[in-house]
Amino acid sequence: MARTRIAVIGGGVIGGGWAARFALAGHDVAVYDPDPEAGRKIGEVYANAEAATRRLYVAPLPPPGTIRFEGSIAEAVAGAGWVQESVSERLDLKHRVYAEIQETLDPEAVIGSSTSGFKPSELQQGARDPGQIVVAHPFNPVYLLPLVEIVPGPDGDPRAVEWARTLLSGVGMHPLVVRQEIDAHIADRFLEAVWREALWLVKDGVATTEEIDDAIRYGFGLRWAQMGLFETYRVAGGEAGMRHFMAQFGPALKWPWTKLMDVPEFDDALVDLIAGQSDAQSGHRSIRELERIRDDNLVGILQALKAKPWGAGETVAAHEKRLRELSFAGAEAAHDLARPLPLHGATVLPEWVDYNGHMTEFRYLHVFGDATDAFLTYIGMDAAYMAGGRSIYTVETHLRHVAEVREGRPLHVTTQLLGHDDKRVRIVHVMREGEGGAVLATGEHMLLSVDTKAGRACPLAAPVTERLAEIAAGHSALAAPDFAGRAIRSI
Repeated sequence: MARTRIAVIGGGVIGGGWAARFALAGHDVAVYDPDPEAGRKIGEVYANAEAATRRLYVAPLPPPGTIRFEGSIAEAVAGAGWVQESVSERLDLKHRVYAEIQETLDPEAVIGSSTSGFKPSELQQGARDPGQIVVAHPFNPVYLLPLVEIVPGPDGDPRAVEWARTLLSGVGMHPLVVRQEIDAHIADRFLEAVWREALWLVKDGVATTEEIDDAIRYGFGLRWAQMGLFETYRVAGGEAGMRHFMAQFGPALKWPWTKLMDVPEFDDALVDLIAGQSDAQSGHRSIRELERIRDDNLVGILQALKAKPWGAGETVAAHEKRLRELSFAGAEAAHDLARPLPLHGATVLPEWVDYNGHMTEFRYLHVFGDATDAFLTYIGMDAAYMAGGRSIYTVETHLRHVAEVREGRPLHVTTQLLGHDDKRVRIVHVMREGEGGAVLATGEHMLLSVDTKAGRACPLAAPVTERLAEIAAGHSALAAPDFAGRAIRSI
C-alpha cells in the first residue's frame, strides 16, 4: 500500500495506539492533542507497540513512518488522506472537532471516529459533508488487536467505506462493516452485558473483581478468543450441532440467571468497592507494566492462532504475507543483484534465550529457516508453483555460531546464491546484528527440488529457474565465503 498521510486527533490511549499502528505500517502520522504530556504518553505507547509488533510478525516490517505533533487541528489534517478522531466521548466536542477538520481537510479524505457508542448519524449531524464521516471503532491495544468496526450509517459514502476497508486491512486489521447503525455497534454491546452482570456480582458479594476476571481468563475467554460465541456453542452441541444446543439450553433463557435488564445503582459505595478490589488485585503493578504483560500474552495467543491460521490469527497471517510481499517487491525494485539479498530480519525474543542469556541453538536454525523460506518465496516457489506438484526441500545444513546473541538484539540476514543446477540450489545466509553490524552466525544450506506426489527429486521449473538464473548472474561476481563447504574439523 502506498504511504498515506494520517492525522490522529486526540492522543490518549486509543489515539496513541492508532498513531503507533499507522506509523509501524509505514505511514506518516500527524497528531494533535492539547495535552502537554501527549508526546511523552504516545512515545511510551509507541515503544510498547514496536516491541510487540516486531515479536508478532516474522516478515520484515516496512520502514516506520514518522509521528509528529502539530499545534492545531488544521495543521494536523492538512494533506491527510485519513483522519482518525479519538477525542473524548462527548457529542458536542466531536461536532466542533469535525467542523474544524472539514474546514481544511481534502474532500476526498475520510474521517474515522473511534467512538465506542455514538451512531454515525449522530456524528454526522450538522457536518459540512456527512458522508465523509464513518465510525472506525477499534479495540485496545489498537496496535495488536485486529478488529475495527466500520459503521457508515444511512448517509455514509460507499467510497469512504471502501477506503476504510483498504487502508485498515493494509495495516493488519480486520474491518467488520456493521450492516446497520445501532448504539454501541456490535462488540461493545456484548461487553456492556458482561459488565452489567459483573457489577451485580461484585455489589451482591458473590464474587470479587479478581474472581470474575479468573472466571473469564481461565474459562470461556479462552474459547471466545479463537471461536467466538456461536461456534463455541455449536461445538457444545456435540455431533448434533447447533440445533441440539439450542433445544437443550433454550429453556434457560426464561430462568432468572442474569440481571441484564436491571442496573445496580452506580453510587460512590459501588465505585469504592470495585476500585478497592481492583487495587488489591493489580495495584502492585504500574499501568505500563500491565500493558507490557498484556501485550506479551496477546502476542503469544495471536502467534498460536496465526500458526493455524484461525480467528484473529488468520488476519495476522494474511498481513504477514503482505509484509513479506512488500519486502520482496522493495528488494526487487531497489536491491542490486550483485550483492547478497536482504530478505529477512527478526528480533531476539525473550523465549529465544537460554540459561546463559544467549539465543539458544535451535533458534539459529529457526531464523535461518525463515530466511530460507523468504528466499524460496523470492525465487517464485509460491502456492501456484507447489500446486503443480513441485516443492523445494532443505536436505543439508551447516551452521556456525560466531558471536553471542542476546535478547532484544535486531537480526539482519542476507542470502547469497552459491550455485544451482537443474535439481539443486546451494545458498549461504549471514546473520548480523542489525544491517551492516557484526557477523553473529552463518548458515549454509543445500536445497533439492522434489516431486511431492512421487516423493523423489525432479528438475526445477519456471518461474523458479528463470529467477535463479537472474540471481546467479548477479551473484557470480561475489566471492564464496571462506567458510563455505567446510565441515567440522577433526579434533
